[in-house]
Amino acid sequence: METGRRRPCAPCATVGTKLMRDPSVVRGPDGQFHMVWTTGWWDQGFGVAHSTDLRAWSPQSFVPVLDGTPGVQNVWAPEIHYDSGAAEYLVVWSSTIHGRFPETAQGGDERQGGRLNHRLYAITTKDFTTWSPARLFYDGGFSVIDGVVVQDGDRAVLVMKDVTRYPEPRKHLRVATAAHMAGPFGSASPAFTPDWVEGPTVLRLGDVWRIYYDEYTRKRYGAMDTRDFRTFTPVADVAFPDGMRHGTAFAVPHSIADPLDR
Repeated sequence: METGRRRPCAPCATVGTKLMRDPSVVRGPDGQFHMVWTTGWWDQGFGVAHSTDLRAWSPQSFVPVLDGTPGVQNVWAPEIHYDSGAAEYLVVWSSTIHGRFPETAQGGDERQGGRLNHRLYAITTKDFTTWSPARLFYDGGFSVIDGVVVQDGDRAVLVMKDVTRYPEPRKHLRVATAAHMAGPFGSASPAFTPDWVEGPTVLRLGDVWRIYYDEYTRKRYGAMDTRDFRTFTPVADVAFPDGMRHGTAFAVPHSIADPLDR
C-alpha cells in the first residue's frame, strides 16, 4: 500500500509464501482498518492485519480457508466487507477446486498443467479469531474472480470479473444483485467494461457509484460511473500512481490520511 506520494504504509508480508498482492481494506465500526491479501499464487488461505492509523500494523495472521479440501489450487484476491445487517465481516475470494463445475472446466487459462475454473467462496467473522466454514458464494455458470460487494440501498450488488478465456476471451466486469450482502445473488448482467480488465474497487461519490478497474494489458486504470448498476458512463482522465495494480480505494478521514503524506 502506498500514499499519493508513493510512500509505503503497509508492512512486508510474513505469512503464507510471503507475497502481498491484491490488498483489500475496510474500516470497521471498531475504528480499525482491516486488511486482507493474497499471500501466494498457490496458497490455500489469505493474510490478515489490522491498523488504527494505516502506519502501524498488527502482527500478520494466515487464515487457511480451504486447507485440506481435495483439488484446491489457489485462494486469490480476498475482498473484505463489513455487513452491518449481520454485524460481521465478510471475506470473498476466488478458488479453482478441480473436479467441480465440469461444464466450464475447459474455459479457463492454463496453469500448472491444468485449466483454472474459478468460483467465488466466502467466510465470515465477528472478531478475526473465530471464522465460519468456507462456503460457495457465487456460481453464475462461468469462471469468476475479483468479487466485490457493496450495499446499495435495500439491495447488495456484486461486481466481479468473468475470467472466461476459451473459446472466446471475455475478461470483463459484470454485476449481480441480492437482497443481502451474504446473497444469494442472481444472474450476472452483460459486461459493462471493455475486455481485459480486472481488480474492481467501488466508491460511493455523492449519488454516484464509481467503479475503478485495472486495464492490465493496457497498463493503465479505467473507471465507470453508475447510479443504478444498469447504465454506466466511462470516466475520462483517471489518474493513479505509476505501477498501480489491483488494490482498494476507500474513504479515510483527513486526520489519518494527512499524516501519511508528511
